[in-house]
Amino acid sequence: MNTKQQTKPNFVSACLIFTFLFLTYSASVSADEEENEREFDYLENSEKGPSHWGDLKMEWSACKNGVLQSPIDLSSQRVKIVNKAGELKKTYKPCDAILRNRGHDISLKWHNCDAGLININGTEYSLQQVHWHSPSEHTINGARYALELHMVHHSTDPNFNHSVAVIGLLYKLGAPDAFLSKLITNVTSMADEMQERDVGVIDPNMIGIDGKKYYRYIGSLTVPPCTEGVIWTMNKMIRTVSIDQVLALRLAVHDYAESNARPVQPLNHRQIELHHPN
Repeated sequence: MNTKQQTKPNFVSACLIFTFLFLTYSASVSADEEENEREFDYLENSEKGPSHWGDLKMEWSACKNGVLQSPIDLSSQRVKIVNKAGELKKTYKPCDAILRNRGHDISLKWHNCDAGLININGTEYSLQQVHWHSPSEHTINGARYALELHMVHHSTDPNFNHSVAVIGLLYKLGAPDAFLSKLITNVTSMADEMQERDVGVIDPNMIGIDGKKYYRYIGSLTVPPCTEGVIWTMNKMIRTVSIDQVLALRLAVHDYAESNARPVQPLNHRQIELHHPN
């Protein structure tokens, strides 16, 4: 019997909580993400781990040879402050969604309807899906957070150079996240099983993007094929998530992906903007 499936976040031991906190905070081609969870993993010493992704397939070579890779450390020393008014332009709306356990992460995909879009410099990007990484992939001045959510958008113009735009949100441990609370029962019931299920109408606005203060830079997908040219927008406001919610996401995926964060990549002289209206 799989003991992992018997584990319930609400009954986690004090020892497990302490271990989680320690591990979390002591750690200072195609435009689509790879869906086949057996193709790669996150284990440090694995032949399929992050340091080897670029060797596993020719079309994944950017994971090894790319110069605009994500995630990165959002260091204050490298940031250019942009003071002009430029609130993130977003228009989201409720839409039917499917929750999916992809083995390496949990994702929520809107399907057969329009969940809305964001507008970046006059280009519209439609919302496709969200997924979670724990611990966070991006860091701020070397600090890693408990969880990171990615909202993945695709340009309505497939010929545009930057066809993918991702909004990222960071979470520290604290009060439960309301958006995850709507999904958590389905997440726990899918533990360690690659499957998907219809979860009805989900409103992306519940994610709670601030949109007034954010980092922006050009990077890549954080999973194979590590495609570059992705426009990253990282929300500056840090939200909260409960330890039970984080553990539920970790326990739901396969063992090799319980810690599914790619290591921080070199900045390579890229510019990071901090949009901070006066």
